[in-house]
Amino acid sequence: MVAAANMVEVAALVGDTARATMLAALMGGQALTASELASRARISRSTASGHLGKLVGARLLAVTQKRRNRYYRIASPLVARMLEGIKAVAAIEVPQRHQPRSITDTRLRFARTCYDHLAGYLGVAIADALVGKGHIVLTDDGGEVTASGMDFLSAFGAVPVPKSGSRRIFCRPCLDWSERRYHIAGHVGAEIHRCCLERGWLRRDRDTRIVRITPAGQIGLCKTFGVDLSGSRAPAHLGLHGVMNRRPMEIC
Repeated sequence: MVAAANMVEVAALVGDTARATMLAALMGGQALTASELASRARISRSTASGHLGKLVGARLLAVTQKRRNRYYRIASPLVARMLEGIKAVAAIEVPQRHQPRSITDTRLRFARTCYDHLAGYLGVAIADALVGKGHIVLTDDGGEVTASGMDFLSAFGAVPVPKSGSRRIFCRPCLDWSERRYHIAGHVGAEIHRCCLERGWLRRDRDTRIVRITPAGQIGLCKTFGVDLSGSRAPAHLGLHGVMNRRPMEIC
């Protein structure tokens, strides 16, 4: 009965429109202030503070004080996984309804952050490449990095083994809500994302989960993972950092 009551409490907290909007904004992995979250949810700061207090109390969010500001973030990967799972279920439409996509939605579907790892077409393409080369094994039951995968990750600059005492899941499949297939989550997924950012291959939008690929990223992703984005037929107004039409992944 206690577990059921806790589930109802969490569901009620996440089910509120304003709180759901703020939680979604934090799924990019960034810490945001109450004012920033209030702006995203289009509510007053005082109302946002009340919502955030409830989310912190339920341990869905964690808060850090820095000078005059309090910064809120997703409390743990477990919470992020729950929220992404809800998004995946919510994306299922039977029958599917045709809805014109905005530029923002199209970019989100192409490349975005899912908490601390890559998602969207790009995230799935990287997962496909690593699985195809035998570096990673992804199944419904979990993920595994092979011996060749450990060598590949080390050469790429990733830290293949989490810090001692870390409770983080090492490697796991994460169902992508837009592609309906797996991308890589856990420590391995976070390390791939980190390395791509540090190499200047990706650039994150400040106020969204959108990830943009730089010219250096197009070359690096092709040479390292075999993901070729040069032939993408992006709408002209999106330029080099646009999105590709859905098509099979090309190998360089």
